[in-house]
Amino acid sequence: MDVWEFNLRSLRVFVETVRLGSLIAASRAAGMSQPAASQSIARLEEQLGVDLFTRSAQGMHPSPAAEMLCERARAALGCIASNRVTAAQARAFAALARSGGYAAARQETGLAEASLHRAVRDLEIAVSRKLTIRRGRGVELTRAGKQLARQFLLAAAEMRAGLSEIDELVGAGAGEVRIGAMPLSRARALPEAIVAFQAARPGDAIAVAEGSFAELIEPLRDGELDLLLGAAREPGPGPDIAQEPLFEDSPVITARAGHPLARKRGHAPLEALAAQSWIVPRPGTPLRDNWELLFQSAGLDTPEIAVECGSFTMIRTLLLQTDCLSILSLDQTALERQAGQLAVLGPAPPALRRMIVAYTRADWRPTPGQAAFLDILRTAAGH
Repeated sequence: MDVWEFNLRSLRVFVETVRLGSLIAASRAAGMSQPAASQSIARLEEQLGVDLFTRSAQGMHPSPAAEMLCERARAALGCIASNRVTAAQARAFAALARSGGYAAARQETGLAEASLHRAVRDLEIAVSRKLTIRRGRGVELTRAGKQLARQFLLAAAEMRAGLSEIDELVGAGAGEVRIGAMPLSRARALPEAIVAFQAARPGDAIAVAEGSFAELIEPLRDGELDLLLGAAREPGPGPDIAQEPLFEDSPVITARAGHPLARKRGHAPLEALAAQSWIVPRPGTPLRDNWELLFQSAGLDTPEIAVECGSFTMIRTLLLQTDCLSILSLDQTALERQAGQLAVLGPAPPALRRMIVAYTRADWRPTPGQAAFLDILRTAAGH
């Protein structure tokens, strides 16, 4: 179910009814007539397929489903932060922000471009802010637009979580975990956790988005991802993001099995490594920064960089066909080393060790399924 199918006024009167315990008081607080408030609650129950209240002479008593949904609905409405915004406007603007243009938003929502334009224009009037700027044939969000889009996306994430929790409560449907995965998390811990999670909760879905930290951190902040796995950053991303350590990765210096340095006994000295061509990540990544520091602190010139790359698939292919070196995790290269394709020239220095962490939003409240996955991930990371 599209979370923007919920009427925001219905959600507001629902939250007020839970808070006040009276439909009359809730309708006044929400600025609605009592019949309209009653119809809103009935429509919401129909959409959800559950009873939200029991009615008595003493008032409206929330069901377990209502108590569960109320926290999510309150958080979602807090993100939207305006009684003048409609679900249609929020849906249109969130789609525009996510897709980057009206044509793509039309494909995502199925709405006509004219309807999308009208909804965004009405939203700008409702919030009294300029949200978009035309750039040629494209559209760019203003600073206020970017902030509001994030709030709408977070509101949608809260409502998705609420629907998932109700489905779990009534035994209908399944939850979903949306994971961002940087390269180091994909070798062992994440696949093991996914297999164990599917065995424990076969009805739940898992979606994995692969990419770099820069590509995945904003979707995490937007609520498009539930958690992000990868190397820790110093300093951290900011107070809005929490980091939970999972395991330490001790990388090794890796080359093809027939590399000249691989045929020598013992670990290759740093001077010999400095004379080689390397495949390393882009500047600004922790591994790249520490790799450069490794040689500089020894008074050596930074080695020649043949390729800047963070993709293990690409690195593996390049290592097999050249005499380049790279720094990889033992977990990443297990199959290739067993097959005699890649060789370890020695452990990387302690400075290149990396703590693998789970990034989450600081105010994230996981659903039962998401919490179960995180527990399983912790176990897998501890192996």
